[in-house]
Amino acid sequence: MSHPELFMIGVLRALVEVAMLFLLGQGLLALLAGSRRHNNTMYKLFLIVTGPVVKLVRKITPRLIIDRHVPVVAFFLLFWLWLALAYWKKLYCDQHLLQCF
Repeated sequence: MSHPELFMIGVLRALVEVAMLFLLGQGLLALLAGSRRHNNTMYKLFLIVTGPVVKLVRKITPRLIIDRHVPVVAFFLLFWLWLALAYWKKLYCDQHLLQCF
């Protein structure tokens, strides 16, 4: 592989996409299951996968944001990170005269 930086950007972007999709799935399942969501096996799986991201966002956000809203904030922070990585990838490809997209 002649461009390991491009590979790392792609891997980071894929991880961010997976985390965003799991947060989206968790939110949709919470809407569908309602108050019984904590008994749902898939919801528990979503909580396990998204737990590290939500905990990290809880640490960096002010206490003004209530715990119930932290997953939504995490989703939007991941979305902006995803866009930033796309921009970084574009800059890298333009700098090295690559056709990446």
